[in-house]
Amino acid sequence: MSASGVLERLEACIDLARPDAKVDAVHALRADWQAGQLSEPPARPAARPIGPPGRPERPELVPPRALPRRRLGSVDGRAALIHAVTHIEFNAINLALDAAYRFRGLPRAYYDDWLRVAEDEARHFTLLARRLEELGYAYGDFPAHNGLWEMVEDTAHDVLVRMALVPRVLEARGLDVTPDMIRRLEEAGDSDTADILRVILDEEVPHVAIGSRWFRWACEQRDVDAEPTFRELLGHYMRGRVKGPFNVDARLAAGFSSDELAALEALDRAGQPDAR
Repeated sequence: MSASGVLERLEACIDLARPDAKVDAVHALRADWQAGQLSEPPARPAARPIGPPGRPERPELVPPRALPRRRLGSVDGRAALIHAVTHIEFNAINLALDAAYRFRGLPRAYYDDWLRVAEDEARHFTLLARRLEELGYAYGDFPAHNGLWEMVEDTAHDVLVRMALVPRVLEARGLDVTPDMIRRLEEAGDSDTADILRVILDEEVPHVAIGSRWFRWACEQRDVDAEPTFRELLGHYMRGRVKGPFNVDARLAAGFSSDELAALEALDRAGQPDAR
């Protein structure tokens, strides 16, 4: 088995810019990992400094406020919504790869989990990209934002912080908003896209649970309490950026406690324009 090989393969996957090539490389990487041909990364050497991952020249990246509202009464509006989720899934591939690449010397189960997530996200991306093509569009046809990767960069220094904030806050937002997207798509007569989002929603719950699992593991290793640590990190990194309503059942299934949900709801209330 080769430890250096898995690091080289992870770097190569992250750096690939063409989405189809990245997807194929992720599937091949996980197959080799599952076949026992690669061992987990050692504690040293340290990962290279974080930077932008490989991605195509398009979509154009713009601030979130610059993105147009997505009205689902037209094919163009539905395609814009699908494109937004497709972009999230493409970023999520890179996120999972970086989680496996950046943090070294952890249990093999950690790398099992994040390589599984990377492959799931690659499959989700493919489902959505194909659906775009069925509607006459392609990934890159609409602008997108870079908020998810920016938080990956902000949390590159610490696996505990990464696990707390990227899967359990930003990715978990998908648990909250996807049911309403499914409802709106069904009302618009697009059951094909709604069915894809149901698959993604079902599989995102265990992805967020993986973040919960390794956040709590990291807290145990440092002998700190997970719930107050989560609240402190929310206050430090996410004040004014946490939005409800929250999908309580899905978040509980993904490893959130009632107290953690209460902390999220408090931040949501504090961020409202009429909050005192």
